[in-house]
Amino acid sequence: MPVPVPRQRESTAVEHGQVLLPKQQAGSSMQTAAAAAPVAAPVQAAPASPGVSANSTDLTLLVIEDDPAGTFTVPSLLDAAGTRVRIRTARNLTEAERLLTDDVHCILLDLALPAPSSGGDGEAGDRLAALRHVLRLAPRHAVLALTAETDADLAAEAVRVGAQDYLFRDELDGRQLSRAIRYAVERKRADRAQHKLAESRLRAQENARLERGLLPTPLLEGSNLRFASRYRPGRSRALLGGDFYDTVRTSDGTVHAMIGDVCGHGPDEAALGVELRIAWRALTFAGLCGDELLSTLQQVLEHERESEEIFATLCTVDIAPDGRRAGLCLAGHPSPLIARQGRAAQLLPYEDGGPALGLLPRARWSRRQVELGGSWSLMMYTDGLIEGRVGPPGSKQRLGQDGMVDMINRQLTAGLRGEALLEAAVTEARDLNGGELTDDVALLLLDRG
Repeated sequence: MPVPVPRQRESTAVEHGQVLLPKQQAGSSMQTAAAAAPVAAPVQAAPASPGVSANSTDLTLLVIEDDPAGTFTVPSLLDAAGTRVRIRTARNLTEAERLLTDDVHCILLDLALPAPSSGGDGEAGDRLAALRHVLRLAPRHAVLALTAETDADLAAEAVRVGAQDYLFRDELDGRQLSRAIRYAVERKRADRAQHKLAESRLRAQENARLERGLLPTPLLEGSNLRFASRYRPGRSRALLGGDFYDTVRTSDGTVHAMIGDVCGHGPDEAALGVELRIAWRALTFAGLCGDELLSTLQQVLEHERESEEIFATLCTVDIAPDGRRAGLCLAGHPSPLIARQGRAAQLLPYEDGGPALGLLPRARWSRRQVELGGSWSLMMYTDGLIEGRVGPPGSKQRLGQDGMVDMINRQLTAGLRGEALLEAAVTEARDLNGGELTDDVALLLLDRG
């Protein structure tokens, strides 16, 4: 006689030798081989997540069915591949919730199970209310729906709602059940992997849109200056780093340009750089410049930074409406490069620069007047451009400001201007470095004439 599976206890086909399905004859040809099987090994500790077992050949099935006799029996589930299926049974959803542990790989739900007595699982008369409840209860588990062959439409609807597959009670045998469990578990794994991949792609797209929105749009309407920029973050697959820049024209015709660098190049530094850029734009439109502006920006940095060790360098240039003069402020930042018509490019004076923002609590910054001339190109940059290495592999020599000036002069002689000049500068610095530059790089170019 077949031995029924005891209720509320984990069992295996190996332990019982044979187990019968409802409506199956006792003389199944598959029973003999199972009877001689050895005793099952002890149950392994529960894995971290469903579908991953300490023994990769073992599977655990939770059966939720309303058979009043209390038996759900199958032929031996030790298949040709050596997969052993442990079986747990529950008579209702409350009992199933107690038995649903992380080592359960698959749930077999009888669609004839009465719907939960409490609301929230569908409208009255919903024949899939129990299934919907199980899917909410076990969103990470594979689910098989069990029903009669006459309910083929209901079975198909169960798959549409979220079950991995369905089985007909009248046609079920051990081999079919074992195969269905394997299929359901693997399909659930694939579905979860696909879902995580889709979420990752959406998150990456949202981050990219956000970062693009945080990059500045120059406000130069009414100015005869030409603007170009180049930005390359040091972080892999990022659009925004700790470098920041901006350019605006105020109502008096003055063009204000700024470039800065928060130490580090992670997401926190990128966020702080955006805050400083937005604050600079607001303060500039409010009429602040020079020491007053930089002192206020330092207060913003001190308030927003996560650590007192965080600082930022900054360079600001205020170009007069006639375009021939400018005010220059340096806060620990390298001086801009200027190329005048008919003359080699050179650095603007940098002797009067002050400390980086966030280093000294009561620091002061001088504003130096410089002559630009009638026709010029002014390039502002961050130290990511000049700190790349040059020379043979393993060399500790840096490009430096002098090397950068020589490089720009060669490119100007070759006729490069605007975006092409900035692109060539970054490309050559990367080539001299023997690979990608590790720090963020930002360049800003203003041309007149």
